[in-house]
Amino acid sequence: MSTAVTPVPEQGAPLSQIERVTNVFFAPSKTFTDIRRSANWLLPIVVIGLFSLAFVATVGAKIGWDHVSETQMRFAPAIAQQQIESLPADQKASALQKTVVRTKWSSYFFTVLRLIGWAIVALVLWLTFSFGLGKEISYGKSLAIIVYASLPGIIKAVLGIAVILAGMDPDAFIIQNPVGTNAGYYLNLATTPRFLYAIASEVDLFMIWVLILTGIGFSVVAGVKRGTAMSVVFGWWALVTLVSAGIAAAFS
Repeated sequence: MSTAVTPVPEQGAPLSQIERVTNVFFAPSKTFTDIRRSANWLLPIVVIGLFSLAFVATVGAKIGWDHVSETQMRFAPAIAQQQIESLPADQKASALQKTVVRTKWSSYFFTVLRLIGWAIVALVLWLTFSFGLGKEISYGKSLAIIVYASLPGIIKAVLGIAVILAGMDPDAFIIQNPVGTNAGYYLNLATTPRFLYAIASEVDLFMIWVLILTGIGFSVVAGVKRGTAMSVVFGWWALVTLVSAGIAAAFS
């Protein structure tokens, strides 16, 4: 059995933070090689946050949080929907208004929530590569890989803004899935089994791009074979996707 690993690229001249961000799209190995020198991920967080805020502001101005909240309710467990429907008219109106406010502010603070999620993903992958595969990689560099690999999301945000400005039907808009880059976008949520809908929505072109970048990142920074890194990253993603879809189906 071969024990060859991916050679660790030679460290060239340090990259600026702007070069790191732009190279993610055109020469990702250069960005991830530079992460071996420094795990600083402040700029990509700022960039992602700004694009996220632009998208959310466009949603609020053109779609309206009432419409967004109504579509969000379709994803709520059936028992929660039944509880709201069973309330007296005044209490129902109050509950729905609270849902609108909660949806609005959770959307504006989504970057913070996403950073928490990235921190958890980075921890899982750091443990996998450090202890499962015995590779030397710090948690900070693991988190930097996850953050930089997530930058393609800004392109999806731009596409989402373009779709909204082009005249997207507010009643058909789903904030978690605003662009038709996955099969779930084209399925009818009301008639499609929740498990199938969740799987179809997760197999997204931008998600695949992010996963590939993550695999490249761990291959470069941890010095493992590219195939091994991809197997770990895609394996964890598949497991989490299946479990999440199963939970969504169980409570639908």
